[in-house]
Amino acid sequence: PFYYEMKMAFVIWLLSPYTRGASLLYRKFVHPTLSRKEKEIDTYIIQARERSYETVVRFSKRGLNMAATAAIQAATKSQGVLAGRLRSFSMQDLRSIPDET
Repeated sequence: PFYYEMKMAFVIWLLSPYTRGASLLYRKFVHPTLSRKEKEIDTYIIQARERSYETVVRFSKRGLNMAATAAIQAATKSQGVLAGRLRSFSMQDLRSIPDET
């Protein structure tokens, strides 16, 4: 009971410029904890940066390999289709195509 009323009172206490609740909580609890764990937090940030770089490189390589494979497969399939289309033309039809060179 009274959960929402207590929650509203707490939020008002945090936001009120007269009580400065958020500032009090930060100065008493958050800042000292962050100061004690600063080196540990910096180490985790450096590790996350290195891992994210490695992950981006790995996924980029995988994506490029997939794109290259798809391009090669499309090229080989299109060569077969092109050869089949050319076989369906007679030599007279092929000679009537204007030369672009």
